[in-house]
Amino acid sequence: QLGLGVSVATNGREAVAACEAEEFDLVLMDLQMPEMDGFEATAELRARGRKLPIVAVTASAMAGEREKCLAGGMDDYLSKPIDRQALETVLE
Repeated sequence: QLGLGVSVATNGREAVAACEAEEFDLVLMDLQMPEMDGFEATAELRARGRKLPIVAVTASAMAGEREKCLAGGMDDYLSKPIDRQALETVLE
């Protein structure tokens, strides 16, 4: 609906592999994925020198979660359920 192309990875390993195989403008990184969670996938991408923006997506809206994500190498944070206006703001 926003006119963007989207690719989906079902786990962190797929996300890392996709980012190595293709250029993306931004990654919406779910924190709780099987095989490799969002923190591990982000660390792996950063270790490989990937500078693309990574936005954490999580159902956890606990105090300090945003700061934990930023400290983990992510550039921003969205909590689920995703608010369309918040998503548009992050994408801008």
